Amino acid sequence: MPADAMTVVEKPLSTWELLYNWSFFRKLIILAALALAWEIYGRVLNNDLLFPTFSATVSAFFANVMNGVLPERAWGSLRVLLMGYAIGITLAAVLTALAIASRIGTDFLETMTSMFNPLPAIALLPLALIWFGLGTASLVFVLVHSVTWAIALNTHSGFLSVSRTLKMVGRNYGLRGPRFIATILIPAAFPSILTGLKIGWAFAWRTLIAAELVFGVSSGSGGLGWFIFENKNMLDISNVFAGLLTVILIGLVVENLIFQTIERHTIQRWGMQA
Repeated sequence: MPADAMTVVEKPLSTWELLYNWSFFRKLIILAALALAWEIYGRVLNNDLLFPTFSATVSAFFANVMNGVLPERAWGSLRVLLMGYAIGITLAAVLTALAIASRIGTDFLETMTSMFNPLPAIALLPLALIWFGLGTASLVFVLVHSVTWAIALNTHSGFLSVSRTLKMVGRNYGLRGPRFIATILIPAAFPSILTGLKIGWAFAWRTLIAAELVFGVSSGSGGLGWFIFENKNMLDISNVFAGLLTVILIGLVVENLIFQTIERHTIQRWGMQA
């Protein structure tokens, strides 16, 4: 066979194959399947007091979005969460810096994480009520607890996993102190740091909704947890599910938009993930 007769044939991908290779499209299929199963189960059960259908939940969701109730409650929850999350990240950064700087700092961080990381933040609600009263300060207190230890633990583990060779290269270039941490340790340990941020976010979001369900009125208005609790008391289960759907949607947006964007522009670009 002549050499020029051998050719490489590239078959173009079909529209379905192109869409299926897109992670966002695959996730949409999963969500659509879950919504369909929800709708079918709700219709078979035929009891809106126990389990409203997906269509009834979506209808209640849009009704509460249009009248401004859900956006107001969601922003009330997110505002408190961002406060606690920011303070938790700052505290975790300080603890991790102390652990990297000295042995006593490492021992202190390990001791504190061993003591407080297994302690559910919701268990501190009674103390928060006694110390700070009914309001934003109590919610922020339990959020800081839920965020700090997960982020500090993952960040410290990431720093410890940085290879000695990479550290020696940094020191050979004269990097010391904050420049060494910012230039060498943080980029090398960023996968662990980002994992800690994700875990801290998830812990904070769950803790906030649980705290609002218990004593959710803050400064005269409640968040999403309190919205769910109020509608449960009124037996408006469609609104309860609408509140839960809002919690889920915010979680999906944060995970698949914010964190994945950060991951795509850092870890994947740096070649630290396939």
